[in-house]
Amino acid sequence: MIIRVFGTGCPKCNQTYENVVKAVEELNLKDKVEIKKVTDINEISEWIFVAPGVAFDDYVVFEGKVPTVEEIKEELKKYLEGEQ
Repeated sequence: MIIRVFGTGCPKCNQTYENVVKAVEELNLKDKVEIKKVTDINEISEWIFVAPGVAFDDYVVFEGKVPTVEEIKEELKKYLEGEQ
């Protein structure tokens, strides 16, 4: 699974990235998940309109807000349940 965190490097984007890393660690998914930080504005604009954003594989889950660690964990659990 690939988690993409979209943002140009602003504090909100950096916080979103940190929250994703923490959520993955807390769910013990480090071996199953690759986290990519997407900072290229052209690539970001192909996925979302407002940064920060988070996508699980090809599905945009959060856009235009800093999700909490708990929100990310909740969405990750739902996503992984749907994959099986």
